[in-house]
Amino acid sequence: MAKIIVDPVTRIEGHLKLEVEVEGNVVVDAFMGGALWRGLETIMQGRDPRDAEQIMQRICGVCPTGHATAGILALDDAFGIEPPPAGRIIRNLIFGSNYIQSHILHFFHLAALDYVKGPEIAPFKPRYEADFRLPQDVNDQAVAIYLEALTVRRQAHEMLTIWGGKMPHVQAIVPGGVSEVPDTSKIYQFLTSLEKITDFINKKYVPTVKAVAGVYSDWFDVGRGCQNMLAYGAFPQEEGMDHIKKKKFFNSGVYIDGQYKDLDPKVITEDVKYAWYKDGIDPSPENAVLTPDAKKKDAYSWMKAPRYNGKAMEVGPLARQWINKTKDVVDLGPKAFSVMGRHFARAIETAQMAAACKDWAMELTKYAGQPVCTPHKLPTKEVVGMGLTEASRGALGHWHRISSDGRTKVYNAVVPTTWNASPRTGSGAATLRGPMEQAIIGTTVKDANNPVELVRIIRAFDPCFGCAIHIMTPDKKTISQFAIN
Repeated sequence: MAKIIVDPVTRIEGHLKLEVEVEGNVVVDAFMGGALWRGLETIMQGRDPRDAEQIMQRICGVCPTGHATAGILALDDAFGIEPPPAGRIIRNLIFGSNYIQSHILHFFHLAALDYVKGPEIAPFKPRYEADFRLPQDVNDQAVAIYLEALTVRRQAHEMLTIWGGKMPHVQAIVPGGVSEVPDTSKIYQFLTSLEKITDFINKKYVPTVKAVAGVYSDWFDVGRGCQNMLAYGAFPQEEGMDHIKKKKFFNSGVYIDGQYKDLDPKVITEDVKYAWYKDGIDPSPENAVLTPDAKKKDAYSWMKAPRYNGKAMEVGPLARQWINKTKDVVDLGPKAFSVMGRHFARAIETAQMAAACKDWAMELTKYAGQPVCTPHKLPTKEVVGMGLTEASRGALGHWHRISSDGRTKVYNAVVPTTWNASPRTGSGAATLRGPMEQAIIGTTVKDANNPVELVRIIRAFDPCFGCAIHIMTPDKKTISQFAIN
């Protein structure tokens, strides 16, 4: 039995080690290893709970807005408050702008170079040598769009800052709403930027993905995975304290063993059997306090293993589109659960989000001069807040236990990449691998020295190991330096 190790996997967010076992060029087992400990939850312990909005954004510089949103929803839940309509809409505009930027980043600047052959210069080199199939004119056009997308991403960031104050870590999302007040000039500025970005999405991003999917149609049969889908739902469309049942742009729900079901957060657990943490933790995110154990036998990742009623669940754009029964995605049938199905779902979702942001901005004109935030007080008894949303990469939940003295007691963030790239649970015949491990098993690797098939599968999930794992030294000491070919 041969072994292939890719360490680190490049053109993703953060640090991933992939190890697979191969027999006759076919992957028979896979190990997805997060190489660093995150630890930000421990920083929150003993602090003013309102610090979470800024501290937990530092989990990631690419998708901090998702963590700001989940963290604030947890505080809203704990404080028993919710934003007024203007605050709700502005939150959606901030978050939606980040979705657009993130999806464009993922396809063009992380994944596209698996299919589009760039010039023989950086940043297009070094790379694995893939089977580049696009006709030369289409390929050249895709390279030009890659470069244009850099500008479009900047414009999306600028569009977000109209309401969020700055990026990558926004300032305007606060308990009970936002701190930014709408006016017609800001709405006009937002819509002007959005119009240009929407034109890029509809005329260049989506057509490029469709062109790649047409030429690489065989990749609709690669990377199937667990085929169980989970979405918490996001972008509320109405007021109401029931954050599961209230109307949202992306609905909450699960798709398990071929059946659609309602979401039940009570059955979400995290397992650490193969993660570098001491065993015996409370499996519930609202209670778990982790102790690192870097020498733990049989462990191979700093990522925990989230499970839904014991099931491994895929999260992300494909899960959202499948649970919301988007026709173009559902019509793919089983082929949707694939490398190319994930790229296609993400592109469709980007167009959806751009259109929704336009509607929300127009709706905001009705609320000029109205409140954007609901006042709050710190609780005087121990409470638990749960903030469930959809980061661009998938289902994101923050659980925040606040003690009676008004300080954070327990904090846990269960992020999209811990769902998708989680290590296995169980043992022997009961071993259950994570969704990405399952998607890789069964893949044919033509050349062990050039395993492009493996990284294509990984990148289609758009993993963010910056969210899943972290390490820092207060004195800014350089721990190691590497030159990666």
